[in-house]
Amino acid sequence: MAAAELLEISLRSLWVAGLATLLAALPAVPLGLWLALKGGGGVFGRILLYAGLALPSVVVGLFFYLLLSRSGPLGSLGLLYTPYAMVLAEAVLAFPLIAAFVLSGARGRVEEVRLLVRSLGGKEGQVLPTLFWESRHILAAALAAGFGGAISEVGAATLVGGDIRHHTRVLTTAIVVETRKGELESALALGFILLGVALLVTALLVILERE
Repeated sequence: MAAAELLEISLRSLWVAGLATLLAALPAVPLGLWLALKGGGGVFGRILLYAGLALPSVVVGLFFYLLLSRSGPLGSLGLLYTPYAMVLAEAVLAFPLIAAFVLSGARGRVEEVRLLVRSLGGKEGQVLPTLFWESRHILAAALAAGFGGAISEVGAATLVGGDIRHHTRVLTTAIVVETRKGELESALALGFILLGVALLVTALLVILERE
């Protein structure tokens, strides 16, 4: 595989996984903080959230395939077999990862933050934004988990992206293709690149966490 194509696939993988992570974080972070304020949302709420961590990627891919196919309710948008369909599917998979990390990290700080707000004369409505600020370092770990889940995904990406060369092929789907072709050297090279991208993004998040 040519170096130019490797770079193209790597950048596309980074773009798709990064956008999916940000899209998932928009509702997942507030949900995790809100559940923390509510004591974890009860046993039923935690069961639903943690069940999402085991959500099969192929099932998510199948759902979006049916939703975005020509005969599906959103088929007119023409999103199937595009990077945007991959972003949507990967965002769904990253959502429970981010929410669960935020919940686990923020839950132990709720009473501390609530006492801080009250001591400063604040109201209950100010607890959530204060908890968000006080838990900002947890967000790095949550985003790293979501990004890792998104960029390593292959089942949903194949179903809704189609692994189209120069269009929707990403590192994970390219590894599958090269392995099936018997091009193990190319597959290994892609695997090392995938690991490198994941480590680089995680390192950047850790640096931001320490700021």
